[in-house]
Amino acid sequence: MSYDNTNTGLLARNKRKEKESHPDHQGQINVDGKEYWLSAWVKTGKEGSKLAGERFFSLTIKPKDEAAEKP
Repeated sequence: MSYDNTNTGLLARNKRKEKESHPDHQGQINVDGKEYWLSAWVKTGKEGSKLAGERFFSLTIKPKDEAAEKP
């Protein structure tokens, strides 16, 4: 029996971060059998917002095959 990694993922600290704009964490995630790159930035909520003063992750996902499709 093989391992089914559908709807799972991982996220780890980005050891290659060189610029402030680079993600703090990177990884991958599988959603309904499709593979995505996962990036996360640690941010602090601004005054007046629901998360004022609280730390949170801001996330983006990008299909793994997107780079292959671009010329």
